[in-house]
Amino acid sequence: MASMTLRLPTAQLCKAARSSSFRPSLRCAQQQMRWLATPTTHPVTQKNVGTAMVFLNMGGPSTLDEVGDFLSRLFADADLIPLGRLQNYLGPLISKRRTPKIQKQYGAIGGGSPIRKWSEYQCEEMCKILDQISPETAPHKPYVAFRYANPLTEEMYKKLLADGFGNGRGGRAVAFTQYPQYSCSTTGSSLNELWKWRQRLEGKAGPSEDGKDGTIRWSVIDRWPTHPGLVEAFARNIEEKLAEYPEERRKDVVLLFSAHSLPMSVVNRGDPYPQEIGATVQAVMQRLNFSNPYRLCYQSQVGPQPWLGPQTQTSVEEYIHKGQKDLVLIPIAFTSDHIETLYELDQEVIGESGHPDTVKRVESLNGNPVFIKALADLAKEHLDSGLACSHQNSLRCPGCKSERCAASKKFFAGQEILPGH
Repeated sequence: MASMTLRLPTAQLCKAARSSSFRPSLRCAQQQMRWLATPTTHPVTQKNVGTAMVFLNMGGPSTLDEVGDFLSRLFADADLIPLGRLQNYLGPLISKRRTPKIQKQYGAIGGGSPIRKWSEYQCEEMCKILDQISPETAPHKPYVAFRYANPLTEEMYKKLLADGFGNGRGGRAVAFTQYPQYSCSTTGSSLNELWKWRQRLEGKAGPSEDGKDGTIRWSVIDRWPTHPGLVEAFARNIEEKLAEYPEERRKDVVLLFSAHSLPMSVVNRGDPYPQEIGATVQAVMQRLNFSNPYRLCYQSQVGPQPWLGPQTQTSVEEYIHKGQKDLVLIPIAFTSDHIETLYELDQEVIGESGHPDTVKRVESLNGNPVFIKALADLAKEHLDSGLACSHQNSLRCPGCKSERCAASKKFFAGQEILPGH
């Protein structure tokens, strides 16, 4: 459609402008002229750069040489592993001592973590679907930001700026956590890091051509523990694994849902993670019509501090000791394979159980098309909602003392987002 222009008698307008009775409305008339002069089909003059879809996750070293740096960043993060006032001393010491052992573990699964490969694939495939089902927010551009491994949050943010977002040009980005169940130590830590780099790289950005703040407009998908697509993907994988057992034993197979553990100091601070993990387990079992007995257990405890339990490996050992040898492990807090599934569950828990023929693990979500469609549906719902984040995301834990957490939550909750923009 051709641009529409407002044609007014120039001489009359100038004469009226000199009149004191007309001056208050002159600015309004000028604004109306500028508005009517724009194409009616494209009310925003700024070039559309699309929507950045940013997957947030812990990450993992892609090569053995990256293990040391990965562990250094991990043990330096007080949100994940709180070590108190000695964090800056103990963190580097622990990471240095653990590096050779962890390198051997990554060597045993092929020389590195596949989490980057799967994260990039999932995000790219989701964006392809979004371009079809949400054309008003297209094109959707995939990005990955890891907390402890490449590509780091800083690297991702600089790429956003280089790709035409921010720097006075605005644009929208969605921070999409790949931890379905929220924890201050995982999603919270990633959002704190994202906020930090936003402040460093865009905190002093000037206004854009339309007079608004030209920084990136962020919104957050901060938790999705009971999303129907996530539940369906888990349930189908469980059903496929149960089908490997003889029919007469199938209904008695014990389902062991395994989630990454948390220090009890984090849990007792009021972290919502345990209840959200439980919500996912309950939703999956409802979808399965409670076909099997089940329990929730936790893995990946590090150090001598008390952690959330029971531990997965101990649970398997004790069930076998009781005579229950048909066990299916379900990594319920992970959206792709990495060292916790490929080494800890497959090689340690199952490999050391003495019954690898009856103790099994369901497939990880990885490239599961049901799961990727769920990601797209969830993103579409978020884009249409106009919400900057969930109401739950703005609530701090009762025992939270982190000012950075408070500032981060305030920032993301205060972003102005329009539905479908």
